Amino acid sequence: MVENNLSHSSLLAKPIEQFLNYLKSEKQLSLNTQINYRRQLYAIIDLSKDLDITNWQDLDSSAVRLLISRSRQTGLQARSLSLRLSALRSFFDWMVKNELIAANPARGVVNPKLGQHLPKNIDIDEVNQLLNIEYNDPLSVRDRAMLEVMYGSGLRLSELVNINCRELNLREGEVRVMGKGNKERKLPLGRESIKWIEHWLSMRNQFKPHDDALFISKLGKRISPRNVEKRFAQWGVKQGLSSHVHPHKLRHSFATHMLESSGDLRAVQELLGHADLSTTQVYTHLDFSHLSEVYDSAHPRAKRGKK
Repeated sequence: MVENNLSHSSLLAKPIEQFLNYLKSEKQLSLNTQINYRRQLYAIIDLSKDLDITNWQDLDSSAVRLLISRSRQTGLQARSLSLRLSALRSFFDWMVKNELIAANPARGVVNPKLGQHLPKNIDIDEVNQLLNIEYNDPLSVRDRAMLEVMYGSGLRLSELVNINCRELNLREGEVRVMGKGNKERKLPLGRESIKWIEHWLSMRNQFKPHDDALFISKLGKRISPRNVEKRFAQWGVKQGLSSHVHPHKLRHSFATHMLESSGDLRAVQELLGHADLSTTQVYTHLDFSHLSEVYDSAHPRAKRGKK
């Protein structure tokens, strides 16, 4: 029995070693990727012993699904299952290319669903704490203006850094931004955003701007996304927030707070510049108690009689 297991493993392992050598010498993939693929493919060999698979030609789509199902039963989570399936797909692609098998049996197997990761938002009290910047030096004023606009209008980081002065209409309280897919949209600016933009504009020329960029570095160039991320993180620490401050976290907080107050998913979708409503639903989550209140107050069959 031991001898049979060894011969079984050797038969399946030989092409795997050739594949891994191909990843190293020709594809020049990272060492970490090579290690991960080796681990996943040898785990498949171990599982295949119980399924009487003696060579790779024995595998069809049903056998691949069974291997993934057995992998799940061992406690493997969705992300690791996807990695295992990805390694198997790449290995079979290589075998097809080298005419060792006729078709890739893993191509028709769907990846396990991964839970959608929701970025954490900052609660309203912490947002107020973050925005309570009272320093009057030009860079602090610029940073407060950026924070106010980012949270006040729910911009993407790329939209924030690409704002030009000519795209502002402070009299009407509006700004035009260019979103994904070169789609322009007009967004409202809040009272505090307008106040701090005006304050920043009164100081901006000190840095001798190179162009029409609204937010510039101390060298006069359009501020970079990396610089914005760095400054926001620094202000989070300086203002005593318990969580890391990142531009996207402010965008998500804007969406969450707007939806909690208004309940208008379509309006929030327009403000965020999402083409698909389902994308907005990922970025904006309501707690269950709020949903229950809306349901109880709005649905005609949910209203409960009072004694």
